[in-house]
Amino acid sequence: MLQTNGKRVLEFCSLEAVYASSEYLLRYITGFVAENGCAIADKNGITLYTDNRYMEAAQKLATGSDVTPVLYSQKEVLERLAGYASVGISFNETPHVEYLALEKAGVKLVNIDEALEEAMSVKNAWELSCVQRACEIAEDAFNLLLPEIKEGMTETEVAALLEYNMRKLGAQGLAFETIVAFGAHAAVPHHETGATKLAFGDEVLIDFGCRVDGYCSDITRTFLFGDDGKHEEFKKAYAHVLKAHELAKEKIVAGMSGREADAIARDYLAENGYGKLFTHSLGHGIGLRVHENPRLSPKGEKTLENGMVFSDEPGVYVAGEYGIRIEDTVTLENGKIKSFMHKTDRNLIIL
Repeated sequence: MLQTNGKRVLEFCSLEAVYASSEYLLRYITGFVAENGCAIADKNGITLYTDNRYMEAAQKLATGSDVTPVLYSQKEVLERLAGYASVGISFNETPHVEYLALEKAGVKLVNIDEALEEAMSVKNAWELSCVQRACEIAEDAFNLLLPEIKEGMTETEVAALLEYNMRKLGAQGLAFETIVAFGAHAAVPHHETGATKLAFGDEVLIDFGCRVDGYCSDITRTFLFGDDGKHEEFKKAYAHVLKAHELAKEKIVAGMSGREADAIARDYLAENGYGKLFTHSLGHGIGLRVHENPRLSPKGEKTLENGMVFSDEPGVYVAGEYGIRIEDTVTLENGKIKSFMHKTDRNLIIL
C-alpha cells in the first residue's frame, strides 16, 4: 500500500488544495512516481493523474490508501484546479512553463515551499524505517567491499564494486554519485572519482549512500590501505575528527538550533588547531533528497526536532596532503541523537 503525505502537507499549508507534478513531490505526497504525472490533494484525499504505462501498478499499490489513480487529462486537471479558492504549489519544483499554464487557466496559486520544507523535515515512522534500511544496506555493502579492495584498483573500480554491493543487497538506487578518493584527493571534500590507482600507504575516503523507497542514506568512512609509517599527522587529525563526531552525537539535543549543533564539533576542532581546516557544515537534513532541511551549520537557525534526520560529518582537509571525514546518518529520538549506523567501524581501519 502507498504511504502518503497529502494530509500532512495540507495541514502545514492551510489551503484548500495542493498540486504537485515533480517526481520528488509526487513521491512524497502520493508515495508513487509516474513520469509526466501529477497529483491533487484536498480534503477528500489524493488524486493521482497518470497514464496507461503506470495505471495497473498505481491501482494495485493504492488499494487501501487515500490515493485514487485516474488517467491524466490536462483539461480535467486545469478545470478542477481553477475551481478551488487557492491552490498550493512549489515554486521551486514547478517549471515556469507549467506555472504559466496554471495561471492562464485561472488557478489562484500560492507558494508552499516553506511549508513543504517544514513538513518534510520531520519524518514519520515509515519514513524512518526506509532511512534505517538504506543505512543498513550501505553499511553491509561497505563491509563486503573492504576485503575486495586490492592494490592497483582505480577509484572508479572501487566505487563500482560498492555500488554493485548496495544493489545486490536491495538498494533501489544511489543517493548520490559515490565519492572514492585516494591519497591527497581526499583533501577535496567533493572529489570527482576517477582513474587514480590505489597504492600501498594511501589514505582512502569513501562517501556513499543508497535509496530505499526513495529515502536516502549518507555515510563517509576514511581509512588507510596499509601503513607505510608516514601518517602520524593524519592519525592525530583522525583522532580529533572522531572525537568531534562523537561529541556531536553526545551533546546535540532537540530544541537546539542547527548553529548550536554545528558549534559543538567546530569549537572542539578549533580548540585543537583544526578550526580553519573544517571547511563545511557539520550536517544536513536527509530524506527523499540527500541534502534538505535542517542545516547544521554556522548559519543554521532552525530548531532541531524529534524525527528529523541529518548527517553528523565533521572533517579536516589539508590541501595536497590528506582529508578526513567521518559521517553517520542520525535522527533525534526522545530528545537525543540516535545513529542509524551500527555495523561499520568509525575507529581508524588499516587494511
